[in-house]
Amino acid sequence: MPNPVRPAAFVLAAALVLTGCGAEMPSGRGEERGARAGAGHYPVTIENCGEKKTFDKAPQRVVTNDVGITEIMFALGLEDHMAGYVMPEDKGDLTAVPWRDGYRKTKWLSRKSINKELVLDARADLVFAGWNYGFNEGDGFTPAELERVGIGSYLLSESCRNGQGKARGVMAPLDALYTDLRNLGKIFDVEDRAEALVAKFRKQVAEAQAKVPKGEARPRVFLYDDGRDKPLTAGAFAGPHDIITKAGGDHVMKDLKDSWVTVGWETVVDRDPEVIVINDYGDTGAAQKEKFLKSYPPLANVSAIRNDRIFVLDYADLVESPRNPAAIASLAAYLGNVDR
Repeated sequence: MPNPVRPAAFVLAAALVLTGCGAEMPSGRGEERGARAGAGHYPVTIENCGEKKTFDKAPQRVVTNDVGITEIMFALGLEDHMAGYVMPEDKGDLTAVPWRDGYRKTKWLSRKSINKELVLDARADLVFAGWNYGFNEGDGFTPAELERVGIGSYLLSESCRNGQGKARGVMAPLDALYTDLRNLGKIFDVEDRAEALVAKFRKQVAEAQAKVPKGEARPRVFLYDDGRDKPLTAGAFAGPHDIITKAGGDHVMKDLKDSWVTVGWETVVDRDPEVIVINDYGDTGAAQKEKFLKSYPPLANVSAIRNDRIFVLDYADLVESPRNPAAIASLAAYLGNVDR
């Protein structure tokens, strides 16, 4: 429930008690945060995937799952609130990213899948993951299961289920990123940092969009994640939709009201993408994926294959993460040079 307004006399009395006890606050940001806490920052209530959650204090031992989620915490400077992260080793070079210090300071708990035993061992008080980003009924690892053992959860907004079975997506992908930054800003009392990041990312996206040619038909773009018999791709609620669209492309799977989905190759051929963006991760790297696409007979007459227009982005660029705006800028530069 919201924090009640405290009478001025109560606040003054509390301040006198602290002074009388010789309480000291460190200078700088700690002093600023202490002042806000005294003004009643907690409890705070946020809405996460349609559910209201109240926090009486900032979690201190957060466990994150996967690279994008982990880097959201790092971008907000919340390493000191983390017990560690879970991530496979196929997520690229983590020493070259803007948040490399976060990886250096924070414990890599596991290179395998996240599970209840792991977060219990880490003494987690919050797990930041998402549906199919760690949480999965089939594995028995869900927010409800964590709640039974006294561990809170925060769901990645890109992964929110929309009420149609297990379909995911309730908002535009970049809105999901901004929503999570702002929610976490409230939860951890770093709202200024969150708003600064949102402003920075919006500016980065606007600058990329300003360079997109106006009044011309947009190049048709297909996102290829993986899959041989059927390709895994992105629908309207996964990160690539906004990345492609705001970079000046026409996302050929924009009508799919889900996040990450499987389609048939015949649909890809029918929509004839002029550019294919490859999601680079996993045991099958971008070079192998490109080789497959160029050698797969049904795709031989697809414009992107015929004209050798394949662009590679990293996995962390394409899932919800603070890398999304930079991915828009790099794809916009590529699409701007596509000769149609």
